Amino acid sequence: MRAPLIAVTSSRRRALFTAVMNRIALLRAGARSVRVYPGKQVDLNKVDGLLIGGGDDIDVRLYDQDLILETRLDPERDALEMEALALAEERNLPVLGICRGAQIMNVYYGGSLLPDIHALFEDLPRMRTALPRKWINLRIDSRLHGILGRERLKVNSLHHQAVDRLGRNLRAIARDDSGIVQAIENDNHSFLIGVQWHPELMPFHRGQQELFRRLVAAARGPSG
Repeated sequence: MRAPLIAVTSSRRRALFTAVMNRIALLRAGARSVRVYPGKQVDLNKVDGLLIGGGDDIDVRLYDQDLILETRLDPERDALEMEALALAEERNLPVLGICRGAQIMNVYYGGSLLPDIHALFEDLPRMRTALPRKWINLRIDSRLHGILGRERLKVNSLHHQAVDRLGRNLRAIARDDSGIVQAIENDNHSFLIGVQWHPELMPFHRGQQELFRRLVAAARGPSG
């Protein structure tokens, strides 16, 4: 059976470790992958699926023209991923968004972000860890619940931005104990899921790795 080709987006020089871990997870799941970043020429019409990885903050001007923040941005990557999502929508490609990937997914569909969760939730613990220490709650009627097989579980946490107003056709299917959105999905799409955590950094967690296997299966098509 042909191994599908998944495009993995990343920054040109930052967050390279998570990009590598995503590609390893896809390899373990039976897929080939190609890293896509600003300046690299890749024909996305030839890929079978899309994985949008983590990285720098998303430019706030994409969803709020009146708000200005001094954060580390990568506008070239923003543009690349918005174009990739448009192509994925046009071709109905399966898409998995991870951390920043879930956020740009929401912005692409017309939603907005919380630019800094700690500025809005002053009592929120400043948790920044690759270890699964944050509790989240999943909707039992979601595709993600069927993949992870749990209604409540622990995940890692490396973010300070988060989904706020949901984009069109998206729904929040997981939240943490503070009510912050931790996962989104589009029921009108064959496979479009965004998670706020980093499953690639939990290689021994069977449920988290099942996310990659399901992406690969969807990329193979009906026979996958």
